[in-house]
Order: sequence, then C-alpha cells, then structure tokens
Amino acid sequence: MKSISLFALSILLCFCTTKLPAEQAKGTDQEIKTGADQTELYLPLLKGKRVAVLANQTSIIGKTHLVDSLQTLGINIVKVFGPEHGFRGNASAGAKVSDEKDERTGIPIISLYGRKSKPSKEDLADVDILIYDLQDVGVRFYTNINALARLMEACEENGKRLIILDRPNPNGYLIDGPVLDMKYKSGIGMFPIPMAHGLTVGEFAMMANGEGWLANKVKADIEVIPVANYAHDMPYVLPVSPSPNLNTPQSVLLYPSLCMFEGTYINLGRGTYFPFTVLGSPAYKGIYEFSFTPTGIKGMAETPLFMDQVCYGIDLREYDTEKLRASGQINFDWIRELYKASPEKEKFFDSKLSNQMNTIEMQIGRGDFRQQIIDGVPMEEIRAGWEPELSAYKKMREKYLLYK
Repeated sequence: MKSISLFALSILLCFCTTKLPAEQAKGTDQEIKTGADQTELYLPLLKGKRVAVLANQTSIIGKTHLVDSLQTLGINIVKVFGPEHGFRGNASAGAKVSDEKDERTGIPIISLYGRKSKPSKEDLADVDILIYDLQDVGVRFYTNINALARLMEACEENGKRLIILDRPNPNGYLIDGPVLDMKYKSGIGMFPIPMAHGLTVGEFAMMANGEGWLANKVKADIEVIPVANYAHDMPYVLPVSPSPNLNTPQSVLLYPSLCMFEGTYINLGRGTYFPFTVLGSPAYKGIYEFSFTPTGIKGMAETPLFMDQVCYGIDLREYDTEKLRASGQINFDWIRELYKASPEKEKFFDSKLSNQMNTIEMQIGRGDFRQQIIDGVPMEEIRAGWEPELSAYKKMREKYLLYK
C-alpha cells in the first residue's frame, strides 16, 4: 500500500510543471518539465534510502521546495547541503555560510560555502544516495557548477550515487567568450570552458566525467533526470531568482555580458534593487546623465563598491535582450565604451582598489584582454585570438548534449 500511495502522490505532483510564457511557447504546444517536476522518474530510486540533497531556493517542484515535497512523499531526507547564498538563498554573494538547522523542517544543513567545499566522509556516512538540484545560468563564473563538481568527487570518493535533477539554462543559446586559460584557474573559473558554456548542469556533469576534469580524473556514478520538451535555443524565464543579485529576468540575460565588470572599478548595480542591469562610477559625472547610488542591502550587498556615492553610467534595464540572442554573442561593447570614456583609465582594471573586485584576467580567463582593451584592439581581432580553442570546445560539447 505504501508504494501505491507514493506513486499516487507523485502523479499529483506532476501537474507542477513550469508553464511557458506566450513568447516561450512559440513553436511548441508542450510544457517544459524540469527534472525535479518528473517525480515518477526518480522516486523509485529514493524509496527506502537515506537521502541527502544539495539544494537552494531554486530547487522547486511547481511552487513547493523540493525538500518539502520529497518529505511529503515519504522520502527520508537526512541532511541538506547548502551552496553559495545558502539553502534558502538569503546570503550575500561571497558571504561565508554556517552550518545550521532548517527552521521549516528541522533537517541539518551543512554549508559547502565556508569552511568546507565538499561533503566529508563523516557527512556521507549516514547517506545512501544524493540529489543535486540547483538552477544554473550558463556562465563559467557562476559557482553552482563548481559545487556540482565537488559533490561528484565526494560521491565517487565515498561510493555514493548522485542523481542530478536537470533544469533549463536561461542562456542556453549562448556559447561565447574565451575558453579559460587554466593559468587563471580560480573559484570563479575551475574548468576549461568559455565564459558562456551553453550547457545545462546535467550536460556539464557528463562533460566533467567524460573529460576527466574531476580530482584524480575520477568518474562519479551519476544519473541525470533530463528536462522534458526543452531545447537550448528556447527562451526560458526562471520561476525563482537564482541568487539575490540576479533578481529579474533582465539581469539573468545580461549577466554573461556584465559579470566581467567585476574585474573593473565599476559598480554593476550591487547595492541597488536592480543589480546586473546598470553600470557606473562617480568618475563618470558630467559624462553620463543616468545615475544611481549604491547602499548596503542585507542579503544582497552589505558593502558594495562606491557605497553611498552617486554613480553615473549606463542604464540597461530597458535594453532589448533579443539583440543578444540575435547576435549569439556576449556584448563586449559596454566594457570598451566605459574604458574609452573613463577619465581615470589607470584605475579601470586596478583590482587593488577594492576587495569587491577580481582581476580582469580571472573574469575573462585570458591574460591579454586587459591590454587589448587599453590598446583599442578591434573586437574582431580579439575574438580571433580565442580560436581555435572556442571551436574545439563547441565540437567537444556535442558529445555531451542531452538537448539540441
């Protein structure tokens, strides 16, 4: 009787699919169903098992959190692992997150963004199987794929199986930017992939396994529950903000083109309620009319660059992101424009000026980009320097595609 009840509940949950907005549904009469939505495909793998989950606020079935849903379905979740921004998604970017108990369920939460980056042998001693379910945005410097790789390593080291509940990539159409020169490997770039990699997390996991990118070239025991009715070039509006500073569909689509500014002395809207949609600094007073003032905002940016100073620059909140889709490229015009317009060019790439900055080499993944922008090298010539690595990546990527 228990198995019948579990199956019935799984069917009830199947109505919780992500509805396509009208513009997304164009060309298809079917709804996109995330891996998590398709409970009938993975509940049998969890029955009678002690389950651990790496999840955050994006881990949902319909409008209900994955953990809450699975508990309702009688699944024994013994612990949750939390990534950057925490399990419920309320920690600022880069903020260390402590272990705690989830107030809603009482389940222990072990942070993987603080003193440890992957589960220990002790963490997994009372776990039979793990689930990964985090929404990604398709960009190399978004850290969810790093958390996935470390979880895969921990599973292989401890003989555990990992189920990956796949989700659409809202920037899935985009494969662009230089492939990371591993000389600049860092916490925001761990794998030889371009800035925008054109993969879902399930495809990335298969690539990491297949290309030997995990520690000691191990291969984790993974099972990907794929997205139904999805293709990479489909527009997809995320039902939940993937992180505090990607809080609008516009910011998600601009992110591949704007996150490079974390390697510049420019505020990207951190410290406002519209991050990753504006660019500016106090130095542009009298050059640009648009202005904004970053302030400390708990859970988003407590100490943003140029806090409480009026910044002048570019407002992209109404920018037509269909232009990005039509070009199929990251937009490098904005960084070129702001460097050219800067009255303080010596400060533009100086990462010593703020602990909010990375080096531009870490963001872009190459050592020559800084000088190319300074010298005004044409974009066509800059892009030519990314070949043949980018073309080789695109060809390699085809081996791991679950969606066309």
